Amino acid sequence: MTRVFNPPSVRKPFGNYNHGLLVPAGASLLVTSGQLGIALDDSVPDGVTAQAELCFKAIGAILDEAGMSFADVSRISGFVTKREDFAPYMAVRDRYTLDPKPVSTLIIVGGFTRPEFWSKWK
Repeated sequence: MTRVFNPPSVRKPFGNYNHGLLVPAGASLLVTSGQLGIALDDSVPDGVTAQAELCFKAIGAILDEAGMSFADVSRISGFVTKREDFAPYMAVRDRYTLDPKPVSTLIIVGGFTRPEFWSKWK
C-alpha cells in the first residue's frame, strides 16, 4: 500500500497532488518518456487542453499495456509555456489522476523540441 505524506509543517499542496508518496518494496516501476500533445497522424491540436488530453491518453495507453492504471502513477512532471496554461493543464491532469494523488510538479518552459508544440499557444 502506497503511503501518503503531507506533513503539517509543510504548506498544504496547491492542487490535487501529494507532497510525498512512499511506494512499497517490491512494487513494479514503470518509467515513461515525456509525452507530447501529438496525434497518430502527426497533427498537433490548438490549445493546451487538447494537447494535455493527448498526453494523458498516451500515458494511459502505456500504463494499460504494462497492466497498470493511473492509480499506479506516483509522479507527474508537467511543462507548459505560459502561466495561463496552468489551470487548463491541471484540469486535464486532475481528470486522470486517481487516489492516492501522485506527487506533481508543473514548470513553465521557454519551448519544446518542435515549434508547433509551443507556437500555437503564444
